[in-house]
Amino acid sequence: MREQPFLPGGDMITSSSNQKVKQVIQWQTKAKERKSAGIFLTEGFKMFEEAPEENIREIYVSESALERCRAERILTEKLERVGYETVSPEIYRRMSDTQSPQGILCVVKQPKHRLEQLLEVPSPLIVVLENLQDPGNLGTIIRTGEGAGITGVIMSAGTVDIFNPKVIRATMGSVFRVPFLYVDDLKDTIRQLEACGVHTYAAHLEGKKYYDSFSFREGTAFLIGNEGNGLTRETADLAEEYIKIPMEGRVESLNAAIATSLLMYEAHRQRN
Repeated sequence: MREQPFLPGGDMITSSSNQKVKQVIQWQTKAKERKSAGIFLTEGFKMFEEAPEENIREIYVSESALERCRAERILTEKLERVGYETVSPEIYRRMSDTQSPQGILCVVKQPKHRLEQLLEVPSPLIVVLENLQDPGNLGTIIRTGEGAGITGVIMSAGTVDIFNPKVIRATMGSVFRVPFLYVDDLKDTIRQLEACGVHTYAAHLEGKKYYDSFSFREGTAFLIGNEGNGLTRETADLAEEYIKIPMEGRVESLNAAIATSLLMYEAHRQRN
């Protein structure tokens, strides 16, 4: 990890044996390596634009991306302020996790959030995820949650890594602004929420009342389970209420991200 900004430009990296290239490739594929280094990776112009400068550790830019920045006069000032290294097109493709890379990759410091942060706002609106596994679902929930004005997201230790590159892409930058944390004991955390006056609702097929029958104007937490199995019985039974979403036809349940979005936006509608 660098302590000083990269010098703008410098010699282009053209070898796959370069130690920085090897490290980035490891970070792309290994959650343990990302966690150990305390970083995650973002790709693309939008994610670079959204990333807080103080959290950026390294930037790698392909020749074509650098030319685009200069020709279109976009993001060049930020690049110069933070510093970057150029890489050849072939090497960038090796470093990238996308099929059609835009040519700019950032190494960013992992944010740290605490439960107290989520609870310090009036009438918090929290999403609690138990063992969610699909990266796209998690990223969509983070992104939609920002739009719906949630306070934050709490995840069980068995939930997919939020710093997985697929999750990061799906957040479209919201990962920089929505507080989140993993907890080892989800049940204890739910009890803490309730002790702080947060009402808890489990999205569950056994719910007797539709979600729009409840008031979410006070502190609220929605409990969402695994895509295939839903919430565990032990976790669901901690909720004050089971709530359900209307279903027509032969549909039994909705995609986890869609179901969560409906609940978050119902809370947003009520509060506004």
